[in-house]
Amino acid sequence: MMFQSLSALPSVIQIKRPKEIEAMRVSGAVVTEILEAVRSFVQPGQTTLEVDRYAASLMQKHGARSAFLGYKGFPGNICISVNEEVVHGIGGSRRIQYGDLVKVDIGIFKNGWIGDTATTIPVGMIDPSITRLLNATQASLKIGIAQARPGLRVGDISAAIEQFILQNGFSVVREFVGHGVGRKLHEDPQVPNFGKAGAGPKLKPGMVLAIEPMVNLGEPEVRILSDNWTVVACDGKPSAHFEHTVLITEDEPEILTCLRAATVS
Repeated sequence: MMFQSLSALPSVIQIKRPKEIEAMRVSGAVVTEILEAVRSFVQPGQTTLEVDRYAASLMQKHGARSAFLGYKGFPGNICISVNEEVVHGIGGSRRIQYGDLVKVDIGIFKNGWIGDTATTIPVGMIDPSITRLLNATQASLKIGIAQARPGLRVGDISAAIEQFILQNGFSVVREFVGHGVGRKLHEDPQVPNFGKAGAGPKLKPGMVLAIEPMVNLGEPEVRILSDNWTVVACDGKPSAHFEHTVLITEDEPEILTCLRAATVS
């Protein structure tokens, strides 16, 4: 789950201490296990509400709770968005069908710390253009994470993602962005998926960022449905979304939302 708009207010960026980082590694591992289980659970014929309830049961099993439920009034345990729905979809009566593109975004509290991650799940066979969209969005996340190094700036992450997506013929959603994460779901700094290299706050060891490209097959414009949450592409074309929680270290970035925390080179 991400911010709706860029803030003009000055950033107050939290630097996590070693014990806090260890706690966030636990939260990251738990939310990733839940996401992987949900990925396997998603099947044609299920309602999005059934997926939401399954995710909630896994959170309870792991001694965690949803970081989304009740956040500014959000009514779901997870965000589940299908096809043209970009982000913030609410589980309901919609049935998943063959050929759908299902975006699952999960945030949890575990021992007071957030784990936040998202993926896009193709259900059965999908159009080759949508496969390219998925591959490009996932690759852009990896490219952005590779810029998450001390001494670089948030804008270096943003510019790398945007440049790669545009080179591949897709568009970046601009109204919603990534963010810092820790004891709160949304902390400074905001991490857009577009921008200028060398701009923005300097990256320092101990910063933890939720990096999450949202990419449309067609035009970048989005709108919010009457439920006041679900974001859809205005042209009705599919969208993809991937997210990792990433720790800035003294050297290479560490992805906290992996089944086993790993570095990206």
